[in-house]
Amino acid sequence: MGAGRALGIPLTVASWGRAPLALDSGGIRLDPDSPEASLFRIRDAAVGSPFSAVLATDDVTVLLAHEICLDLGLPTNDPPALHASTSKLRFRELCDQHGLFAPRYTVVSPGSSGETNLQSVQYPCVAKPLSLSASRGVIRCDSREVLEQAIPRIQALVKTEDSGEDCRVLIEDYVEGNEYSVEALLRDSKLEVIAVFEKPDPLTGPYFEETIYLTPPRLSEETLSAIHGALSGICRALGFREGPLHAELRLQGEEICFIEVASRTIGGRCGKVIEFLTGASLEALVLSHAVRRPLSQRKAAVACGVMMIPVPHAGVLRRVEGITAARTVQGIVSVEIDVREGQRLAPWPEGGPYPGFIFALGDSTDRVEASLRKAHAHLRFVTAPELAIQVW
Repeated sequence: MGAGRALGIPLTVASWGRAPLALDSGGIRLDPDSPEASLFRIRDAAVGSPFSAVLATDDVTVLLAHEICLDLGLPTNDPPALHASTSKLRFRELCDQHGLFAPRYTVVSPGSSGETNLQSVQYPCVAKPLSLSASRGVIRCDSREVLEQAIPRIQALVKTEDSGEDCRVLIEDYVEGNEYSVEALLRDSKLEVIAVFEKPDPLTGPYFEETIYLTPPRLSEETLSAIHGALSGICRALGFREGPLHAELRLQGEEICFIEVASRTIGGRCGKVIEFLTGASLEALVLSHAVRRPLSQRKAAVACGVMMIPVPHAGVLRRVEGITAARTVQGIVSVEIDVREGQRLAPWPEGGPYPGFIFALGDSTDRVEASLRKAHAHLRFVTAPELAIQVW
């Protein structure tokens, strides 16, 4: 909303809740139980003030945004891209159909023993829910016994999040290699990469809580070019044509294996790093791109990064110590703690959200990483045990 005001782009914010999220921006209240009613309200609002573009803000709103675009005749992605963006299983199936490099996979449905499916599994493997983001519910399994314990654990997490969600569990070969993510924009099927992020911490399991994102990554120009080409290819194959794009991938030798490709921006506050890099906020880039308005950019930092502060252990937060010391570390831009006293902390794979974020700038990727780790070392999360209470 701030980016829209700064750019002079009028916004209409559609949201769920008892009242519109943004009354000062012509907000529209949506009915989560009636997509038809929501479409009617948006169509009615567009009559008086036609929309130039519709943007989803997270995974949950991707489907509705797609339907609105189709209804109003606005640019949007093809149906396969929609399915690939919202279901890890459909993404794997579509990669298979188009001959794209991907690990072998199988799926286990709720209520079934999964005996036939599990016989074909090779170890190590990774079990994951079809939905959820931020690597929640993703578990590496090195044996049949561990896998059989992981499946009901994942299904229980999905039911806790939303009883109506698909509780099938995707099981795929574990892919070795370093992990990276890509932020990009699409316009008329043309891919513009904003940033490639390196994840320096080894994401080898058993859980996959992400921590540090660094850019520019310590990769050769040839490898960066290969990533750009591979991502362009998968976008063409699956029908990603418009809007923001977030991709996760692993480099396995010369092979590029995409973990996911989603029609949204990076989650949480990590998008602030884009402003350090380009001089323009991620929101401003997405909005100007959506309305076909050029936006000047400048290289604002040599290197930058963010740490999504990991959850150290389960418990009820009492206080966070060392924040001032962390903020004085050279290269640190900000240390932002989101959790408050009394809030429950849960580690991965059930965990989320992150307790906070640390941002850093520097003259090299190495120095940015060192600053983030030094600042994080100052932080101490003091918790009390969470006690189960029975009411008689």
